[in-house]
Amino acid sequence: MIRIDNKTVSNDSPVYIIAEVSANHNQSFEIAKEMIKAAYEAGADAVKLQTYTPDTITLKCDNEYFQIKQGTIWDGKTLYELYEEAYTPWEWQPELKKYADSIGITLFSSPFDKSAVDFLEKMNVPAYKIASFEITDIPLIEYAASKGKPMIISTGIATLCDIEEAVNACRRVGNDKIVLLKCTSAYPAPLEDANLETIPNLSETFGVIAGFSDHTLGITAPVAAVTLGAKVIEKHFILDKSMGGPDAAFSLDIDEFKEMVKAVRDTEKLLGKVDYSMSDKKRKSREFSRSLFVAENIREGEILTEKNIRSVRPGYGLHPKYLKDILGKRAATDLEKGTPLKWEHIS
Repeated sequence: MIRIDNKTVSNDSPVYIIAEVSANHNQSFEIAKEMIKAAYEAGADAVKLQTYTPDTITLKCDNEYFQIKQGTIWDGKTLYELYEEAYTPWEWQPELKKYADSIGITLFSSPFDKSAVDFLEKMNVPAYKIASFEITDIPLIEYAASKGKPMIISTGIATLCDIEEAVNACRRVGNDKIVLLKCTSAYPAPLEDANLETIPNLSETFGVIAGFSDHTLGITAPVAAVTLGAKVIEKHFILDKSMGGPDAAFSLDIDEFKEMVKAVRDTEKLLGKVDYSMSDKKRKSREFSRSLFVAENIREGEILTEKNIRSVRPGYGLHPKYLKDILGKRAATDLEKGTPLKWEHIS
């Protein structure tokens, strides 16, 4: 079991839903603040920021190594240019945390270097999220995990060995509060690349809570992930897609996010628990199950046959499993059609 602020994250608790702010504030503090309020009203448990600057995440360099050219929506930019457009100014973040606290929604962030961890520690964030592309930065993971906060780690570009190293890095510093998120690092991600069956395997293989960080379009994938045991769902969030921005194309707007939250909560109700007990409602419904009834008038001493005794609805007579036992026996009394058959009716 893991605690993040006042919420429990475990295999027995409600799904923990994170609204990823990312770059969707479009460099406006007021929009970022409005997003936090909208995420709260849409039913998110937490909002997540990203804590980096272009200089803490890459180099200001335009040679071929730093050009984006992998068939993404950001092709044609350098890494520095993308992160310059997308980063969340650090001076905003303490104020956004205070605002989130004031309205009752959790706020934490993804650090991208040790200085970001130190900064976020001063903000007293309740958890750390490690982005997919940082899963190989074992010194960063170890440093963040050493603070003793829950570690939520995306696995979008990871091999099995990468995941094992990241988990071991956390445990090496005594932190076993780990959530692994299945993720596909494509923006947007094709449905056929989601491979959601990995979610329960992550939990079983590493002995952790598993979840899903989603970059597909729509809400089908998060709902399907919940049916496979995802206990954390992370989804990019935007006020209005018409605002544009680096992540707008694969983010959910307010109405879509509300729809996803409702669908996840409805799915939880549907999944329920393993239950074979007989509730009062079930017992009442059994009145409409089949049982043995007198199908035509029978005189005392007359032989019981499949013609005059039948298994029909409702369920007030003998159980149908006794039909073979009573066929060929004689009626102990006159029986009127429509009488539920009882043992005392049989001689």
